[in-house]
Amino acid sequence: MKNTIQKINMPTAKPVGMFFIFFMQCVLVLVISGCGSSMPKQIDAAQQGELRIRTSAAEHVFTVELALDERSQAKGLMFRREMKSDHGMLFIYKGEHPISMWMKNTVLSLDMLFVKRDGTIAKIAKRTEPFSERIIASREPVLAVLELNGGTADRLMIKEGDRLIHPLLASNGDQ
Repeated sequence: MKNTIQKINMPTAKPVGMFFIFFMQCVLVLVISGCGSSMPKQIDAAQQGELRIRTSAAEHVFTVELALDERSQAKGLMFRREMKSDHGMLFIYKGEHPISMWMKNTVLSLDMLFVKRDGTIAKIAKRTEPFSERIIASREPVLAVLELNGGTADRLMIKEGDRLIHPLLASNGDQ
């Protein structure tokens, strides 16, 4: 018997095809590395900022986490078991419109301050009920919501009409 080797004609890879394969592999690596962990990531300094609330009696300073995109706004402070008394979360939306919030999966009682574009507090929902799916509505178009520990508004005498001062609001501190 005679061993014969058949030559199979395979198309040769062209440089453009090889580049495309390499490019797609790079895209796949980037996608996988971006989605690799479902563990919450630490908030970096770019996602935090200082916010001041100016009342008739005083000015109060808070460190706030910024919720600027749909994903961070949907999660909010869910599952958090504690928050420092001088911290909060500031939700900034793309435009002014009526906002509805809820407390689903939120362990902490919160004060929710609904804020107009100029930084004026339009409404305060005090001491919200943890885990509640009851809708908490702004009553009017607002640009932002500030969440603080429940009872903070009463403790610091923050009321509707007071002003938030933050670079992402029209009130830049000069008013």
